[in-house]
Amino acid sequence: MKNKVSKLCIALVAAAMLSSCDRSFEEINTDTSKINTPTAGSLLMPIQYNMSTNAYSRAEDFTFDLMQVAINFPNEGNTISRYYITETTGNSYWNTSYKWIKQNKEMYDFAVFQNDKNYQAISLVLNAWMFANLTDTFGDVPFSEAARVEEGITQPKFDKQKDIYIKILEDLKTANALFVTTETLSDQDLFYSANASTAGILKWKKFCNSLSLRLLGRILKKNGEIDVHGKIQEIVNDPTTYPIMTSNADTAGLDITGVAPYLPPIPRPQDFTTGRAAADLFVETLKNNNDPRLATFFSQAKDLTTQQNIGYKGAPAGYAPGTSFTYQPSNMNQNLAKAPLKILIYPYAELQFSLAEFAQKGIIGGSAQTFYENGVKAAVEQWGAVLPADYFANPNVVYNGTLERIMVQKYVALFFVDQQQWYEKRRTGFPVLPNNGGLLNDGKLPQRLMYPTQPKILNAANYQAAVQSIGGDDINIINWWNQ
Repeated sequence: MKNKVSKLCIALVAAAMLSSCDRSFEEINTDTSKINTPTAGSLLMPIQYNMSTNAYSRAEDFTFDLMQVAINFPNEGNTISRYYITETTGNSYWNTSYKWIKQNKEMYDFAVFQNDKNYQAISLVLNAWMFANLTDTFGDVPFSEAARVEEGITQPKFDKQKDIYIKILEDLKTANALFVTTETLSDQDLFYSANASTAGILKWKKFCNSLSLRLLGRILKKNGEIDVHGKIQEIVNDPTTYPIMTSNADTAGLDITGVAPYLPPIPRPQDFTTGRAAADLFVETLKNNNDPRLATFFSQAKDLTTQQNIGYKGAPAGYAPGTSFTYQPSNMNQNLAKAPLKILIYPYAELQFSLAEFAQKGIIGGSAQTFYENGVKAAVEQWGAVLPADYFANPNVVYNGTLERIMVQKYVALFFVDQQQWYEKRRTGFPVLPNNGGLLNDGKLPQRLMYPTQPKILNAANYQAAVQSIGGDDINIINWWNQ
């Protein structure tokens, strides 16, 4: 029996060797894990995954600190939550964004070559999303000449923020007209599964037009210089031509399953809470509102003497040096870093709050209160919670006709949405962020990030021109749309 097994093994090895001999050297040494013949469709998933996880990281390690959602704790040193910003603070965001902007341009070029209108449209939408965030972070940035190394442009000029906004709004209008809602995508789509159903293409179209409304809301102060009100009305008043999100099912986001390659951005959940505490402002806002998301977002605080839970209580952001605590503050809920989770790119609730603001300012018709309440309900439900029947009986949340009431709820709804809380705070002044005695920069919220090291060194002439154009490479320089 043993002899028979040995002979069989020898025969199998010989057969395998003969089979291998039939394959060429090139076949044997081909890496099948790489895309050898890229198409527009094959490039979409890497862009979606990498820019979505980048957005998650920006919320988690930048916006949380700056917007008093969470802080380093205990810590009295120089931190972002104390407005300590250096020229390296934006390095990773800049480099990662331009890396995937380049791949997105390649996707667009392939889509044009293949005459695939849906991938052309998707590329324009993603381009507008990425560049809007870049210019809202830094001000003037390379745009029209960006990602054109193959054309010999290694030192791109910095475009003015106004020009960037005009072009990406035009691109979004072009994208809306390009979408073919009767055709599916050829490859997997991580946002809307548009490869499986044409309903996903319609959701992309809704995302496109809702993104236009986000950007038009951002530049409301520039109405007159640009016909902002007219562009808003054109979209809102013609839902047949310009469909927008109508429910949480239309939210743009990425489901992280936890199955490779769709792994959480933070490999170890304990790292999400190490050296951190929930910030007092955000916790108290939810407590005062009797918000059902408290347990979803936070752990409970503990009395240091008894080690007993004392409910939800954060630490003051930028607390004065020498402050002592009699309690261990609430922390972030580790489940926020565990799969399965959803990374939010553009939540439906955000759109409803934008519409509430437009109605409150008389730009569009409809009830600002209805939009506001729709936004609150959607924001609660997107986290799997249920809005209490008496929620709006609370005087802290009932609609009172003010922009502040809308923006405080929008602030909560934008929890974990890249840097949107920061952009909207700069634009509107809300929510009011307390100075607890330990803030740097004279207690002033940074208005932008300084340009990173790379363009200073490798694109010095254009960097200097941009600095002169915006009035200095300083965190207190106000962007064009906020002037």
